[in-house]
Formats: sequence, C-alpha cells, structure tokens
Amino acid sequence: MSVILQGDQLRSLLLGTKVDRATATLPATATGTLFNVTGGRVMITSIVGRVTTNIQAQANAIKLVATPSGSGAVNDLSATVDSNGLAAGGLLSITGLAGDAMVKSTGGGVSTLRNPVIVAAGAIGLNTAATNTGSVEWSLTYVALDNGATVTAA
Repeated sequence: MSVILQGDQLRSLLLGTKVDRATATLPATATGTLFNVTGGRVMITSIVGRVTTNIQAQANAIKLVATPSGSGAVNDLSATVDSNGLAAGGLLSITGLAGDAMVKSTGGGVSTLRNPVIVAAGAIGLNTAATNTGSVEWSLTYVALDNGATVTAA
C-alpha cells in the first residue's frame, strides 16, 4: 500500500512547524525560558512536556507563561498544576484557556490545546513555585502569523 503523505508531512499540514527542546531540569522557584519567539506573532497549536527524570515528591505549582519582548507584562498561558512526584514518562500540556490548570498525566496520554494560543515575540516559559529535582523535555508546534516569525528552543 502506498503512503501519499508521511507522518511528519501530515503533522506539518495540521499543526505547523515542530520545535523540540532537549530535556532540562525544572527552574528553581522562577521562570525558565523554554522557547524564544522572534520576528512577530505565532499561533501555538500544541505544546507538550514529557518528564524524563522523576520530579521530586514535594508540592510545586507549575504553569506556562508568555513574556513579550519590549513592553508588556507576563501573561499566563495556563493556571497552575501540582507536579508533585510526577514520574518519568508523565506528560504536561495546556488547554489554550489561561484560566484552565495545566493538564498532567502519568504517561498514558494527555489532552492538548483545544484553543490555539497567539503569542507575541518574546519567550514562552515554565514558572515554578518551588525548587524540585526532575527534568522535562518539550515539543511545540506553531504557525507563523507574521511573515518571518519563528520559534526556537531556548
């Protein structure tokens, strides 16, 4: 049987350009930059984190935020979820509504954006309320709204 479209081609058609960020430890009671947006606005069509090293069993409210370059304030892309003890293979995502808590699962599957998110040039980051051990790798897909807009891993 012939395959007309390969999986990566279909993903690009449906979700846009994919950017992967290598695994990194959680920021220590701060916001750590996951992705940089340059050249204009982009529409985030999906963002998923996968825990690669168990997260410490201690309360830690985490959320995704967007920080515009130049003027403007930090904007929440989600409300917080507790990452307490999330094991390797666990998944993290957001729904696309800033008031909804970040979504987490123990690894079987996780829902993702129901509503694409428009992000201005700047940074997309992970905000943490505590200092926990553990590492997460992230994948993001986007469509440029402004010609020349791109997303790169931080």
